[in-house]
Amino acid sequence: MFAAYFDCPGGPENLYMKEVMKPDPGEGEILLKVSASALNRADLLQRRGKYPPPKGASDILGLEAAGSVAGLGPGCSGRWKIGDAVMALLSGGGQAQYVTVPEGLLMPIPKDMSFTQAAAIPEAWLTAFQLLHFVGKVQEGERVLIHAGASGVGMAAIQLVRLAKAIPIVTAGTQEKLEATANAGAAAGFNYKIEDFSEKVLEFTQGSGVDIILDCVGSSYWEKNLNCLKTDGRWIIYGLLSGGEVHGDLLARLLSKRASIHTSLLRSRDKEASSGFFPQYKERLVRAFMEEVLPHFSGGTSARLQPLVDSVYPLHAIAEAHRAMEENKNIGKIVIEIPV
Repeated sequence: MFAAYFDCPGGPENLYMKEVMKPDPGEGEILLKVSASALNRADLLQRRGKYPPPKGASDILGLEAAGSVAGLGPGCSGRWKIGDAVMALLSGGGQAQYVTVPEGLLMPIPKDMSFTQAAAIPEAWLTAFQLLHFVGKVQEGERVLIHAGASGVGMAAIQLVRLAKAIPIVTAGTQEKLEATANAGAAAGFNYKIEDFSEKVLEFTQGSGVDIILDCVGSSYWEKNLNCLKTDGRWIIYGLLSGGEVHGDLLARLLSKRASIHTSLLRSRDKEASSGFFPQYKERLVRAFMEEVLPHFSGGTSARLQPLVDSVYPLHAIAEAHRAMEENKNIGKIVIEIPV
């Protein structure tokens, strides 16, 4: 099969389409024939040699995929059958013609949704859902500040905050991105390049601040985050785009607000064995998402959720897709189409 590959860490020019061995599904695994995958910041970091895949995961890029069931490993429960249209959360391997997936990490593709749209859901939407509900315990009426509001996770988080009857506030770097977040449901948005977002957030909240911050930026935002975080607020860090080194009195400032810092990485969750009584973390996350969120992607519900696809690249143009994400101009997800 063909897969996105690089022989040594470096720039996008190191990427190419390589012929590799097609995987075989193991115990409790499904073989997925991939029609589309999507790009994540983790793929860029892995390509640079800064984010190796977890132990036992494929070293092929790709943390999500959409396609059809092509094979069943031994011990599968019978829930899925050959030809089912599904999407999957992966630890790696999605940017290839085939990938194996534990059956508990598969989800049905919503009705009338294309593979390209579906590929934009698993990693971004499950990350946002996890941050808001498993980690942040978001409550109705709370205010949530979402950094990188026009990213895949950001656009998902805006809609999920609305679904939870809470209030999404975002930061982004261009007027175009702020307009896109407003269209997705953001109650307010601020351009971090030309204004102090903490001052604007306090102004918008009439001085009270936000209950939750979803932060993928890290060190350069710590003071402003604490400025606009409410007493007893939750600051959730899931990325470090500006680095992780902090200079200043972080702990005293945090203590004075009785605030808490939570950190979260979804990819590196252990692949511990699961049972019917004790499913592993990712399986619990997928199950909760299917019950609470997935129905809202279909047209019959009052709150219609929508994955946002910025652009689509064929697998042989994987280097161009990486360059596009590094330019930070995308609004929503960059999707990779996989050749038949």
